[in-house]
Order: sequence, then C-alpha cells, then structure tokens
Amino acid sequence: MCGIVGYAGVNEAAPVLLKGLEKLEYRGYDSAGIAVLNGREIEFAKAAGKLQVLRDLTEEGATVHGRIGIGHTRWATHGEPSDVNAHPHVSNSGRFAVVHNGIIENYQQLKAMLLGKGFTFLSQTDTEVIAQLVEYYYGKCGDMLETMCRIVGKLEGSYALGILCADQPDRFYAVRKDSPLVLGLGEGANLVASDVSPMLAYTQRVCYLDDQEIVVLQADNVAVYDINGERIEKEVTVIDWDVSAAEKGGYEHFMFKEIMEQPQSLQKTISPRLQDGEIVLDDFHITRERLEDFRKIYIVACGSSYHVGAVGKYVLEQTTRIPVEVDIASEFRYRNPIIDEHTLMIVISQSGETADTIAAMREGKRQGSHVLAIVNVLGSTIAREADDVLYTWAGPEIAVATTKAYSTQLAVIYLLALKFAELLGTMAAEERAAHYQALQQLPQQMESLLAEKEEIQFMASQLYNKHSIFFIGRNLDYAVALEGSLKLKEISYIHSEAYAGGELKHGTISLIEQGTLVVTLATHDALVDKIKSNAEEVKARGAYLLAVAVRGDERMAEVADAVFYVPRTLPLLQPSLTVLPLQLFSYYVASQKGCSIDQPKNLAKSVTVE
Repeated sequence: MCGIVGYAGVNEAAPVLLKGLEKLEYRGYDSAGIAVLNGREIEFAKAAGKLQVLRDLTEEGATVHGRIGIGHTRWATHGEPSDVNAHPHVSNSGRFAVVHNGIIENYQQLKAMLLGKGFTFLSQTDTEVIAQLVEYYYGKCGDMLETMCRIVGKLEGSYALGILCADQPDRFYAVRKDSPLVLGLGEGANLVASDVSPMLAYTQRVCYLDDQEIVVLQADNVAVYDINGERIEKEVTVIDWDVSAAEKGGYEHFMFKEIMEQPQSLQKTISPRLQDGEIVLDDFHITRERLEDFRKIYIVACGSSYHVGAVGKYVLEQTTRIPVEVDIASEFRYRNPIIDEHTLMIVISQSGETADTIAAMREGKRQGSHVLAIVNVLGSTIAREADDVLYTWAGPEIAVATTKAYSTQLAVIYLLALKFAELLGTMAAEERAAHYQALQQLPQQMESLLAEKEEIQFMASQLYNKHSIFFIGRNLDYAVALEGSLKLKEISYIHSEAYAGGELKHGTISLIEQGTLVVTLATHDALVDKIKSNAEEVKARGAYLLAVAVRGDERMAEVADAVFYVPRTLPLLQPSLTVLPLQLFSYYVASQKGCSIDQPKNLAKSVTVE
C-alpha cells in the first residue's frame, strides 16, 4: 500500500524516481508524485491516476531538475484521489516537501495546533500536517536532524517518511515507524524505498531500518541516527535476487509469469531443507522438549496467507496431534485470545510487513507465546521480531494476486509439520520417508500440470461471463477452495464464495439457479463420494459443474459437466497441486474479461495499514 522512493546520486533524480515508482506500482495506488531539490528550490509534480499521467506531465522526468529527490505512489486514506491530495506535500513556505506511507492517528490534534500558529492547509490529507509540522519545528531550532527527532516524538500512528529541506540541497531525510523502509547503498547513489525492487538496478546492498531510526542520505554518504540523535551502525544485507526476477521476462502479466515459476520456486524452498533423508531447518530453535510443552498452535495471517493457514490446520493437527486454531490477523488481537508460554504462534506473511499480522504477532509475544514466522522478505519486520523464522525463498512477487508465495508458504508448512512429527514421534519413519519423497516430486508434478494450461484456458473462455460462482470442497479441498474463490474475485471482479460441501444445504443452496457455476474440488480421496453427493444436489437445481479431481479417479465425471485432472500425491500434499488449476482459471477468466490483472482495482500488494 503506497510506495516511497528516495534518491541521492550523480544522475538526474526525476527519471530514477519514476522508474522506481514503476517497480512499486504493484503495491496499489491512485495518484503519484515526485519532488526534487534543484539548488535551494524544490521542484515537484504530482497527479491523480496512473503513473503514466505523471510521466506525461514531466516528459519522463525531463522537466523536473536536480539530483536529489523523493517520489510517491499514494493509496487514498484521508481525502479522495486528486491532484491536491497526491504526494508530495509542500510546507507553506515551500522549503519542505514530504512523502508519507501510513496513517497519522493524531493528525487532527496536530492540525488544530498548527492552525492556531497561523499555518494553512490545501489538502484533506494527514500527510500535509507533517509538512507543516516540519516547518514549525525547524523554525524553532534551525537544525534538520533535531527537527526529525522532534516530529518522531509527536507523530502517533504508522509512517514511513521522505523529507526534502531546501536549506540542505545535498541531502534528504527519511524515517520509519510500523511501515517498511529499506536503505540501499550504491556506488555514486544511495536510495530509500518501500521495498528492494526499485533499488536492484543500482545496488544489492541494503539495510532494513528499524522503528524510529532516522537516515540522512547524500550521494556519497549515509548516516543513521536513533530518536535521540545518536549515530548508529546498521547491518548490511546482500540481496541475491537477480534484477530480471522483478521483470516480466516476455510474459504478458507478472501473475502468469509467477504461476509458471512455481515449480522452480517450490524447488528452491524444498531442496536445501531435505538433506540425506532428513529435514534441516536453519536458524530453527524449537527443541523436542519445547515442542512437547506447547498445548496449542495458533496460525495467524491475512488473505491468501490465511488460506495457507487453513490448509496448515489440517496438516499440523494430523501430523502433530496438537490443537490448531487459524485466525485472521485483523481479528486476532481484538478478541482477547487465550495465549501463554505454552502457545506456539505461527505467523505467515509474504512481505513480512503486513500491519495486522505484525500487531497480532506483538500481542502474542506480549502474552508469552513463542512466535515462528513464515515470510519471504529477508530482514522484514516480522522476520526480525519473531523468535524463529523460516524463509520461503520465493524471490520477488510483483502481481497483487499471490500465487508462488501461496505455494511456497504451503511447502514450508509441510516441512514444518514433518519436522514436528519427527521431533514428537507422531509419524512412523517409513511414513515420513514417503512424504519426503513425495515432497521432492511436487515440482516435477507441477511442471506437468502447468503444461496442460490450455485446457484450463479453454474452460475459462466458455465460462468467463458468469456473474456468481461457488467453490465447494471438503476437508483439505475446502481449505483450497477458499484460495480459489479469492483468486477469482480479486482479479476478475466476479462474485465468488467458497463453502464446505456439507454446508450447502444449510442455506447456500437457495442461491443456486439455472447455469450457476459451481467449481467442485474432489481430490481428497476419502471424501470424494461425499462431495459428489453435494455436487449432485446443486446439479439437480441447474448448476453447471466444473470439477477438479485426481488422475485415475473417474467418479466426478459421472456428474460434472467438465473435469480437470491433477496428478496424484499423498493426501496432505495434494493442495499444492489442486490450487494450480484454480490460479490458472482465475487468470484466464480475468484475461477474457480484459481486467487489470497485475493491479486489480482497489487492491494493494502489501497492506501496511490497519
């Protein structure tokens, strides 16, 4: 949600900022802007709409001059999307420009104070308050670092800030609290950004800023300070992503590229952790004794990561025999959950910066739980604050609708469950060995399944004009149905819902009418006959049935209008294959409808505000 890029270097800043903002488009936005220091003056341009509007306005950055600047893509929170509400926001004197991600919770009190001091406001945003607040405190002390320390002490809420001061034309300032900001260290250029993707073309050496750390960037120097103005040293991390990993590579959409990358991504997640018939998890500190002490496991996440948790509940309970609850992160801490030192909390987040998940994690830690994180981004907030962290190693995921992050998170759940089963002795050695072998075969099975994508494309071409679609399944198939429904609605804008097959008769079946599409997942062998009966119920009421079944099982062909077959694997691992045709179906339906697939309306990739 929102994106920040800041640049200090030897090149003109505006074109760099525009290219950087392009890399952040996936986060979701409704306006964009840049501000650049040209000597002791700030030049800026901003506009509502897509980044191309700003590109045209500035002639690809050619009309905005200077080598130090900040840029922003805005997701509207306070005030409608408009030119006036777009960032950057400039102070009354024009000497300060600010970009901001997050929400300032006490902005109304601050605005009232500033109005009393004679400041005026043009926009409806909370961010403009920051610009005027900077000017107010700078006017009192005349020192920019001290000003930064003061505003950090005054602002309540979440924020990542980039700030220009016309009195200091060779540098800019940045700070964060509860909103991600990464520092990039290059040759002849230093940068900040909301994530690493805008800086990969300039450097792979980064530092992850912690809360209330202030950074001063110049072309040839970077300094980081704490809230007291004391200089601190930061650990440098080297990002091993190839620049091309964040490019489309000839595919029409990032989402399709990422669907097709899943076999390779899964291989990267699994292979280093399966060694000589054993699961090896680096930086993993849960011993058998500690595991035996856990009386409950919470899995806490949002969106697709929550759906991974829904699968994880079945998998972990079956392999460990420990009770597992799955919670939506945004609800978890508000229901006064029962947590103590006998609780294991597994938090799942692609970015490691999901605001609700961070808040839930901190609440869990406050009450004494052991927190294990499953994340993709090295050095992210969740990764740094968790007691244990398992990285998915999926590489950059650009499309808003997640695919390979879901699959790699699921793979980590499998590894974790099998490791727990080994420690607890709840699964026989031969059964674990069979699962290890099946895990290693998953990437190849994914390859063979994806090679049949044209069959799904044909089905989508026949069914894309449906107005309401239902997904049904039982047990693990129901958990996968949740993700299939979400994928479809978020990129095609078709209403869809997922239900446990047995729940249809408790109300939902009243919504079935002639031609309603019901996608029936029937890959959980023990319950195929049950879900087939549910499918017959909706078929009798006029539904069109599209089924997903395992190869060799013809039971659903007796009732379904069309069946797509997936390779067979062990039951606990089957979701990794079942989800692929649902991802492809969603993609092709959205493509048929001409939807904005990588950047669906109203959605953001990284949700960094509550």
